[in-house]
Amino acid sequence: MLGSAARKSAPVNQHGMSARRVRGGITRRIWLPRFVYDALPWFYLASGLAAILATIYINDWYWVVPHSVLFSAACLHLAFFVFRSRHRGKSQATDDQGKP
Repeated sequence: MLGSAARKSAPVNQHGMSARRVRGGITRRIWLPRFVYDALPWFYLASGLAAILATIYINDWYWVVPHSVLFSAACLHLAFFVFRSRHRGKSQATDDQGKP
């Protein structure tokens, strides 16, 4: 019946799992130890800077240079994004309390 309000069930794959359930497993949050959570942006920053320095000293491997530049840009962008998102949450919390 075309006019019914009944919902269709999600399509099931060959393993018997719905697409919604599979996507939920991919995008779920994982728990990281506090040390790893705090060190992650610094790791991204160090990896990006190391890739930039390695790109400067590459002599004959011209095919590696674009990959190294893209990797360094991605790492630096990710490090700044993580720093900004963490500090944005702290600044909003202090603004909500009325303190600068």
